[in-house]
Amino acid sequence: MKNGQNNTKSHDNGAKLIFDDPILCAQFLRGYTDIELLKEVQPEDIEDISERFLPMWQEGRDSDSVKKVRLKDGDLFLIAIVEHKSKVHYDMAFKLLRYMVMVLTDYEREEEKKRPGITRTKEFRYPPIIPVVYYEGTSQWTAVRNFKERVYLNEVLEKYIPDFEYLVVPVASYTNGELIEKKDELSLIMLINKLRNAEDFKALKEIPAEYFEELSEKTPQYLLELIGKIIAVFLYRLNVPRREVEQFTDQIKGGEFQMLFDSFEAYDVQETRRVSRAEGKAEGKAEGKAELILDFLEELKAVPEDLKTRIMAEQDLEKLKAWAKLAAKAASLEEFREKAGL
Repeated sequence: MKNGQNNTKSHDNGAKLIFDDPILCAQFLRGYTDIELLKEVQPEDIEDISERFLPMWQEGRDSDSVKKVRLKDGDLFLIAIVEHKSKVHYDMAFKLLRYMVMVLTDYEREEEKKRPGITRTKEFRYPPIIPVVYYEGTSQWTAVRNFKERVYLNEVLEKYIPDFEYLVVPVASYTNGELIEKKDELSLIMLINKLRNAEDFKALKEIPAEYFEELSEKTPQYLLELIGKIIAVFLYRLNVPRREVEQFTDQIKGGEFQMLFDSFEAYDVQETRRVSRAEGKAEGKAEGKAELILDFLEELKAVPEDLKTRIMAEQDLEKLKAWAKLAAKAASLEEFREKAGL
């Protein structure tokens, strides 16, 4: 993932980094699932076993995770599904049922290796599985959470139908105040993940200094760097310019939480910024369009003199208009040059 922009699954991968890290995953289980058995889970209690199931999923779902969680009374399994789209996945219950069968089949196979024939005994028990959907969309999750409700004639034949409910953790449902009260690194990530418009950015400046002071004192360096990577993914999602993202993440990596939002501009996504710039240009004039193109390109990288000269010399308004669209969408200067034939 280069600068977080060239990866088509950057949304998923940002959240996957959360579940890949034992500290953040433990914070998630303790503070965001509301399951009493998980209130004391520590990072060392969590083992990632996702690699066992990726070949079987066959859906490109490399953002999904399977964890074995060790508890005092035995192990349980966690299936974490990452959904970032605003569109609700209405067949999530069946997707999770398939995953659960895979996990239980794998568990059965592992137990048979240890004690041949154990799964056919009266005493054998399967482990519990907690299916969780980590939902980053802004709309309400309206899909049914119980598989039985997706089955025809469920009221008549309910006792013959698999009956389980999955847990949904919707990031957008947490208020800033609720997240600040948690005072953990995951709460900071979720605060950033909630950003959608200029007002959201402004609200972050009202976060109490004590919140950042506590994070700065206790967060290990490796986790600061990981948080920087995760937050960079979320900010690139908003098309925040690269230099602002780098400045922002550098502050995080340095543990400079108190000044985190003071110098960070508020964006109602980058399109707002581009529109305001466009309004300041002489609409329809070649020089104005050329300058707009260069503005876009400068956000990616310093524009070489030969390219500047070529763009400023162009008088064909239609060609300049096409170049402006390419420049606005390009992930790199090289991509713009290739697509524009320059």
